[in-house]
Amino acid sequence: MLNQTAVDPNRAATHWHQFRPVLWLGACFLTIASLTRLALLVATGNGIPIDIGSYAYAFSAGLAYDLVTFVYFAIPLVLLLWLLPRRWLATRMGQLLVAALCFVLLFVAGFVAVAEWTFWEEFQTRFNFIAVDYLVYTTEVIGNIRESYPVGWILSGLLLATVILFHYTHRWRRPVAGGMTFAQRTRFASAWLLLSVVATAAVSADMKERSGNQYVNELAGNGIYQFFAAYRLASLDYDRFYRKVPLAQANTTLRQMLTTPDARFLSDDPADIRRQITNPAPERKLNVVLVSVESLSASYSGTFGRSPSLTPRLDALADQTLMFTRLYASGTRTVRGLEALSLSVPPTPGESIVKRPHNENLFSLAEVFNSKGYVSKFLYGGFGAFDNMNYFFAQNGYQVRDRADIDKKDISFANIWGVADEDLYSMALKEFDQIHASGKPFFAHVLTTSNHRPYTFPAGRGPWPQGTRESAVSYTDWAITDFIERAKTKPWFADTIFVLTADHCASSAGKAQLPVFRYHIPMWIYAPAHVAPGRVDRMVGQIDIAPTILGMLGMDYESEFYGADVFQKPADTDRAFVGTYQLLGYLREDTLVQLAPGQRVESVSPAYRKNEPQPELPSSPQFELEAIAAYQTASHRFKNGLMAR
Repeated sequence: MLNQTAVDPNRAATHWHQFRPVLWLGACFLTIASLTRLALLVATGNGIPIDIGSYAYAFSAGLAYDLVTFVYFAIPLVLLLWLLPRRWLATRMGQLLVAALCFVLLFVAGFVAVAEWTFWEEFQTRFNFIAVDYLVYTTEVIGNIRESYPVGWILSGLLLATVILFHYTHRWRRPVAGGMTFAQRTRFASAWLLLSVVATAAVSADMKERSGNQYVNELAGNGIYQFFAAYRLASLDYDRFYRKVPLAQANTTLRQMLTTPDARFLSDDPADIRRQITNPAPERKLNVVLVSVESLSASYSGTFGRSPSLTPRLDALADQTLMFTRLYASGTRTVRGLEALSLSVPPTPGESIVKRPHNENLFSLAEVFNSKGYVSKFLYGGFGAFDNMNYFFAQNGYQVRDRADIDKKDISFANIWGVADEDLYSMALKEFDQIHASGKPFFAHVLTTSNHRPYTFPAGRGPWPQGTRESAVSYTDWAITDFIERAKTKPWFADTIFVLTADHCASSAGKAQLPVFRYHIPMWIYAPAHVAPGRVDRMVGQIDIAPTILGMLGMDYESEFYGADVFQKPADTDRAFVGTYQLLGYLREDTLVQLAPGQRVESVSPAYRKNEPQPELPSSPQFELEAIAAYQTASHRFKNGLMAR
């Protein structure tokens, strides 16, 4: 009988066996975590060279993080065994209660392993801020998973595996009700909770960053631990976590960085970055269509060296465009690209400004266009509540249109992220026709979605299989050039500039912490009647796009941008800002300055062309000061409402 098995007098003396399920759960948890690490190592391929030292570090440090994570993971079971009276534990109901919780925790451990595999497949990292961020938008994320993977089969397989493991390990799992008093159980539970407090105080997510290969550092972590560490760092305060200089020095340095031939500061106050931009060329009220393509890495294009090219139509158009060959995205998320393109500010730590509270009435690209009599639009093929996009743009000078504004009969195809690119462009053409008919010029920021998992698109657009990244890139290449061909039939086409770029690259992971080659994005400016074809081979940051567009139009305006017109700034000041939610990078020609929590600052040699380590360089005091000044002042200005008009 169950009661006889549970209350074995020969084992009563070993009353600590009441907590035997914790030992069983630990064995299962550590085995699953180690197998997950091994699977991710295999998936990394040649990202990690055959190096016994790297393997040993990944698995030894990983075991340490797994143990720390298990301390937290097992707390529900520890609490149940603490609170469950001995007489209850000796009953069938008590045994079933413990078994049920053990089963749930085992299933969760397996589920996390599967989720880590899919996340690694997409981002080549453990869970990070992206995973935290996506959980807010369950409709899109769950829909994306359902459209991308055979969820039913995966969950069924996981459930079967859990049942099998649970069944064949029942002898090691079953608690033994013995002579353990409530006071003794309380000492055990208290010690466990104390251990969790000590682990929280003594261990941090960045302690594993000891290898020169970032893949090794990622493998050395634990997905659950990394997830909650990212959650805690979602609202990183620059003043608390990063290296600072006196604010007056930061302001003075920033003004020096913002000094260009076309700019005149409007105040002697070092904290005031308002400048009057005076263009030498006459002003032209041309329409501007800024297309930011989801995840369009420069490495996909034959124009930038890929063979075979995934963008043959854009490659064919390149000879008629002004092409920027060394443009670097600010971040690894769409909201970072939107922030850079609309506000022209560096990617401050934590959440993008697009998603933060108090982000209304900021100085934006739309505000400049609106002051010149333009109608400014933000056009998105998905539902703009995602990532707070609709609210942000509506509060900062843009009229917003998204999927909800597209009639169902005008949607040829859609997935969870939005309508097909061609349907978004159809909406855009209608908007432009209406504005043109009103006699006003227009500026539109168009954000696409098709180059995003599950990588699906309308059938019949090309010989590309559904569901692969390469096919999605080929489709978006087709859709862009189809959009331009349709635009050529419009009366406003001759007076329109098309700026074709990306929000960020398709992948952000690499051997280095901030792999520079992963931030390289394309940009083509196309306006046959107004922009001469050519190449711009200077380094350009994504925050420079807005002022460069205004400069090409010959506009005079008052600016608070951190970016500058690339055709006005001296070549020896070229730089770009690249970052994650936590690591802030300042890129100069041969130096990448990295600012990290814990007031850490280092200079490394940037890898521009391929996935390779970025070795540390001797300190560069001037570049480090410039990096600190830019990020410190941007964070200070937003935090204190100084970006608002």
